[in-house]
Amino acid sequence: MRSPFQFIVRPRDTKRYDNTRKYGDIDFIVSVSQEDHRFSNRYAEVVSTPLMYDGPIKAGDTLIVHHNVFRFYYDMYGRQKSGKSFLFDDLFILDEDQFYLFKGNDGEWKAHSKYCFVKPAEVKKDFIAKVNKEEDLVGTIRYINDELLAAGLCPGDEVIYQPESEYEFNVDGEKLYRMFTSNIAVLL
Repeated sequence: MRSPFQFIVRPRDTKRYDNTRKYGDIDFIVSVSQEDHRFSNRYAEVVSTPLMYDGPIKAGDTLIVHHNVFRFYYDMYGRQKSGKSFLFDDLFILDEDQFYLFKGNDGEWKAHSKYCFVKPAEVKKDFIAKVNKEEDLVGTIRYINDELLAAGLCPGDEVIYQPESEYEFNVDGEKLYRMFTSNIAVLL
């Protein structure tokens, strides 16, 4: 089964939400809210690629997707519904702008399209004490896209990014901000 223009995916471990954490031998539920986007599952397994797609992503690869892809919502009558990406059973359809990273057989994450991921920089020592744990608007490129590579940037480069461009993700236990190419303002 293939779609002409969309990817067909399923949530990792067939779970729509990632709201449990393991502490010792106990699975601890950290949120019961379906509205809390921080606990929606953001990992998807590719079931099939679009018929019109000729890129590096293949069936079986893992994608990092938008937080609304697998979420439930409630209509105006209070009935639980699935979002527009729901197809049937545990299958969902994705447009190319609904996912940001992919991991293929080589086990390496790669940025997709116009997206990149930046690791926030830790606060640098200064004579003025700072409350934040991270430097404002400063980070290191973790996963880079082709546009930034063509502009001469590399993974590991320290950059300044535009305000309000931080869209937080947890990728394999690492806090990263997803951004557009145009959000990278200065190479340090």
